[in-house]
Parts: sequence; structure tokens; C-alpha cells
Amino acid sequence: MSTNPTDFAIFKRRESEARSYCRGFDTVFTSASGSEMTAHDGARYIDFLAGCSSLNYGHNDPDLKAALIDHIQADGVAHGLDMHTDAKADFIASFEQRILAPRDMPHKLMFTGPTGANAVEAAMKIARKATGRTNIIAFTNGFHGVTQGALAATGNGYHRGGAGMTLNGVTRMPYDGYFAGSTDTADFLEAMLNDRSSGLDAPAAIILETVQGEGGLNVASHAWLKRVAELAEKSGALLIIDDVQAGCGRTGTFFSFEEMGISPDIITLAKSISGFGLPMGLVLVKPEHDVMGPAEHNGTFRGNNHAFVTARAALEKFWADDQFQEDIARRAQLVEEGLQTIADMIPGARLKGRGMMRGVDVRSGALAGDICARAFENGLIIETSGPEDEVVKVLAPLTTPDDTLKAGLRILIEAAEATLTTQKFAAE
Repeated sequence: MSTNPTDFAIFKRRESEARSYCRGFDTVFTSASGSEMTAHDGARYIDFLAGCSSLNYGHNDPDLKAALIDHIQADGVAHGLDMHTDAKADFIASFEQRILAPRDMPHKLMFTGPTGANAVEAAMKIARKATGRTNIIAFTNGFHGVTQGALAATGNGYHRGGAGMTLNGVTRMPYDGYFAGSTDTADFLEAMLNDRSSGLDAPAAIILETVQGEGGLNVASHAWLKRVAELAEKSGALLIIDDVQAGCGRTGTFFSFEEMGISPDIITLAKSISGFGLPMGLVLVKPEHDVMGPAEHNGTFRGNNHAFVTARAALEKFWADDQFQEDIARRAQLVEEGLQTIADMIPGARLKGRGMMRGVDVRSGALAGDICARAFENGLIIETSGPEDEVVKVLAPLTTPDDTLKAGLRILIEAAEATLTTQKFAAE
């Protein structure tokens, strides 16, 4: 933690205009612990953003920190490309024991460059090579990253506009619930796949998020997901589940698709897989689809041994039994109750998401933004999501103590009340 006075002007003077989150949280943070962040002036903030779900286990978890410090002090390998190291072996063994084996998953682990987008790029390349096809089916409001291949599968128009070129190789289909009423969009997908004159090229893969984080916390039903998985298998396409944001316990179970009766061919993980906010990207692929040759997809930092150390520590601390999942379920109920209070204030507002990936659609991006801005003024870090930023989105660390979670929700509820009152007076 720096003890020097911060020169605020340095950011505007030297940092690119591409900076984003800092525009909504106009302060300089100097330390963080658990579910709280502290600014340069000593102000403390409850964190309901958690690095956009990169800190599911909170800031600087003491056990993960101790494991990392021990590794560093012992001169443990920091960077190893994809060479064999003890840190990598320990992580793989723990992941196999605590995550894959209990779920009867045969998947192999492919370490990619350390971002979710890179994991998605690798997944799409695997599918294309394994099937000999080029087309990927993605869905409305999906968000898979902003590198060129992943961006082609991303629906958001603002981010797609940053490509500066045509984005090819992806066909967009409507996500579950995209149309009002009882329309089953899986029927539409099936019709397109079965009609040889639909113009839909045979897909190499179908990629989706079970909960669309940036797309507005849209939740796919179990029945729809199972149907899409069946259509993928029938059409010869691989099923890719993008669990970069929804995984690692965010929706209540380690993977967001558990208990849904599907077995994805490929799964992408990043964000909280390291457990400590350290960069790490991971692709899980069924052995029969593990077709990439040596270094055919690579990345200089695919061997972040510090991330392996903290990832293993996180698995051993939080996923050794069912207690953590039970804690997530209890805290998710607290979040739901708090958000329902806000929804009850606003005509037409509704809850979205599931588990600890929840939000309230207030039907206006301006309103959602004002609520979040007022909440920040009162000590809460929280963001919006959705096509028009109309969803107030809670991504609190899964380890947030109940009292802290309730305190953050009180700030949010009071911010909503104050914002609505201000708008009412302005209208009068």
C-alpha cells in the first residue's frame, strides 16, 4: 500500500480514454480486505462488484494470501510458460479431486492466456478444428469478450463497434425468453438447424452463458438449456458453456450448469478461478475434442504459477465439503430479499439472475445509474448491466459476512428511495 499522496491528474493525463470502471468510482483505492475497499482518504466502501466476479472469495483472503507468500518466499516458480511445475501439478490434482471427479467429468485442462476472452478464443478454435466447420452459434445479449474472435460472439453493439472491421464466423440466435410471451426460442433454433434452406451453416459449436452477466442477468431455464444441448449433439456441434463470470460458485454451485442434466463439451473459466484476483484462464475440454497440437494455441502467461497456488488454496478451503454452497444459498436469499424491496418501489421492476449473481431491472438505464452513483456516495461499490444498463447488479463476494451484506443492501435500498424521491420532486 502506497503512503505517498496520490496525483489524481496522472490518470487523466496519461491513462487511455478506454478506462471504464474508474469513471463511476471517482476515488483512489489503496487497500482492500474481505468485502471492503479503502480509499486514499480513509473512506471505506462495501464492495458489491468484486472485480466483476473475479473476487468471489473476497479481497486478500488470509489463507490464500499466506499460501502465495509462502510460495514466493520459498523462491517458487513464478512464470513457467507451460512447463511442468509443482504448483501446476498441485492445482491440477486438487481440481481433479474436488471438482472434476465428484461430478464425473472426464475433461482435460488447457491453460490459455490469462483472460476469459482468451479462453473463449481457444474454445472456439478447438470446436472449429474438432468438427471441421467454421460457424459458431451464439445468442442475443451474450458477452464473451472483446478480442476479435470472442467479440464476434458478443452481442453488445457498443463493444462490437470497437472492432473496426467486420466480425465473421458467428450466427446469432435468440436467447431463452428473448421474445415476449410463451415463444420457445429453442423451437426457432431447431427449425433453423433442420431446414437445409434456412441459410444457417452447420455449426461447429453453440456457445452460451447460463446466466448472461453483462447482458442483463438473463437466466436460461433448465428445460431450454437441456434442449439446446440436445440440439447441439444432434447437429454435430460442440456445446461450449462460458462460465467465466457465472462459474466458481457465483450461481450457487461451482459450475453454473450443475443439476441441469447437460454435459458441456467445452467449458471456459477465468475471473475467480485463481481465487485471488490473479490472472488465469482455463478451458475444460472432453478428451475426444482435445485436438490442438503443441503450442497451436498458446500464450506467454499461460503458466501463472502464483495463480495456481492461490487457486489450489481456494479449492481446498472452500470446496472441500458442502458448507460453502450452503453459505452461498443463505446469502443469496438475503440478496433476493433486499432487491425485492427495491423492486416493490418501482412499477414494472423485476428481479433477475440467480444465486449470488442477482440484480433488479428498474426499466431505465438513467435510473439504475443514478441509484448506483448515490450508493457509491454512501459507501457501496456496485454497477449496472443490461442492453441499456437498466439492471442494478449485485456481485458481492460469496464470502461476504451476513452483517456486511445487509449493510450494503441497506445502502442500496436507501439510495433507491432517495433517487426516486428526488425524481418525484423534480417532476413536480
